[in-house]
Order: sequence, then C-alpha cells, then structure tokens
Amino acid sequence: MIRPCTEADFDAIHSIINDGAQAYRGVIPADRWHEPYMSRDELRHEIASGVAFSGYEEEGELLGVMGIQPVDDVTLIRHAYVRTVSRRAGVGGRLLESLIQGAATPVLIGTWADAVWAVRFYEKHGFRLTTPEEKVRLLKRYWSIPDRQVETSVVLADARFTASQ
Repeated sequence: MIRPCTEADFDAIHSIINDGAQAYRGVIPADRWHEPYMSRDELRHEIASGVAFSGYEEEGELLGVMGIQPVDDVTLIRHAYVRTVSRRAGVGGRLLESLIQGAATPVLIGTWADAVWAVRFYEKHGFRLTTPEEKVRLLKRYWSIPDRQVETSVVLADARFTASQ
C-alpha cells in the first residue's frame, strides 16, 4: 500500500534513505559521499523545505520512500529509496507511478550521472534525459545543490516538460 508519510515515520524514512543510498557508495564521487548519507538534520531540512514523502508499506513496514516537491512550475521527485532487501520487487516503480499521477505540473528528477541503474529505471518509466546544457539550467533553477553536484548529476523529465520551462 502506498500512503503519505507522517512525522511518526521520520525514523523509518531516515533509515530507508541511508540503507538505500548504500547502492551509491563507490559510484558517486567520493567527495559527495558521507556517512550517514543523509543526516537527521538534513532530512528535517528537506521536509521543512517542502519535500512530502510517500511510502510503500507492506505488513506494517515501510519498504521504500519517495519525496515530491512542487517548485514554481514543476514538480520534483526527491529522495527515492528502497530498502536493500526489497529492491527489484516493484516498490520504486509503484511509488513513482503514484506520485506522477498526483502531480499537477511537469515532473523532473535529478540523480547521479554515474548511477546508470537509476537513469535506466526512470527512462523505463517514461522519463527522458535532458541535454547537458538544459541539465545545468534546471539544476540551478529548481534545486539548491552545490556546483560539484550539478557537475556530476543528470536531470530527467516527463513527457509534459518542455525546454522553455
């Protein structure tokens, strides 16, 4: 079952993000990796900044989480993670489809360029990679991330997105 996460889910969200992020260890640039991957304070900041998490729950346990954040004229998918033991079971796809259906504006997703499995996952769900120039413009307009992360990331867009946005 997919449901909105609440404050009571904070510890589970934090745990899922840091467990799921282990897939990126050794893939993303070493200067962007840290332990934990997302601190509790960073997660609180993301939620305070408007990231609303949904979770995929089975038998009372959250197996995956994905955030959505409306920013100006687009909707961002943020912090999409599935517990290591639940990967490749359709959890991420179900979460993504649910959030896309609820999005009133075009959807953008940023991820690490070297995380080829993540890029393929989003492409499989109808997203397309933006051009390198468009990626830089979008990351600087809609995200608040360091320049080093801009250099090492990609942006994918859904079919509703146009380059003029």
